[in-house]
Amino acid sequence: MAKAEKVVILARGVGSRMRKADGDAQMSEEQAKMADTGVKAMIPIGRPFLDYVLSACADAGVTRACLVIGPEHDVVRDYYTREIKLGRVKVSFAVQEKPLGTANAVAAAEEFAGGEPFLMLNSDNYYPVVAIKALRDLDSCGAAGFERDAMLRGSNIPGDRIEKFAIVDVNEGGMLKRVIEKPDREAMASVRPPICVSMNCWRFDGSIFEACRAIQPSVRGEYEVTDAVQYCVDRLGVPFKVVRVAAPVLDMSSRGDIAAVGERLKGTEVTL
Repeated sequence: MAKAEKVVILARGVGSRMRKADGDAQMSEEQAKMADTGVKAMIPIGRPFLDYVLSACADAGVTRACLVIGPEHDVVRDYYTREIKLGRVKVSFAVQEKPLGTANAVAAAEEFAGGEPFLMLNSDNYYPVVAIKALRDLDSCGAAGFERDAMLRGSNIPGDRIEKFAIVDVNEGGMLKRVIEKPDREAMASVRPPICVSMNCWRFDGSIFEACRAIQPSVRGEYEVTDAVQYCVDRLGVPFKVVRVAAPVLDMSSRGDIAAVGERLKGTEVTL
């Protein structure tokens, strides 16, 4: 399988947590105004947060990005088509008409994928370049597993939240067996150390679209990309290599994250 030159970035979420008022959050008037819209990817940290995500992808060798947005997200489309000059990465768009979950969002990008391997990331997470590059260079589908200790040391995400994150269970060959949601102590004791959490950072091939169409909604009423991955593994026999990453992910989910993310991104060079 060739190196992945494309990335699909999910930017369709409604941003319920970001919209929620937080009187203790430290942010500028401009940041608060964007937070009110729920478009987390466009929260300004000197420049839109999504610029940092795209720059990291370009640093890892990705040349084409598809932003999955809602039909109402003109602020994203206008910025990347009119307001900024792009050189290292070409940006296009796919529209997810309704927020029906991450698998439904991935399915919206099938035309962009064009049968080629591609990466998938969240627009409200800043992933380390080493993780993106490792997935790009794989010769199979894959998942990034972020070592929980590294997350606890370096992420802006509180430890009590990280401890509740889904973890990846791998076999002796380092291939994904399952993603365990909300793991208890018994589940954590059953996986091979180090414990790695899933942060929705994937490498896919065309099989993911078949899976996205085949799965049923979760108990939340959404089509989940983790269910589509499990379908690929269990039903289609698609191997997913788990890349262990000893570096943290930054998260821009709520207003309380803005200042901490800004501090950690201080001095980060962005070149698009």
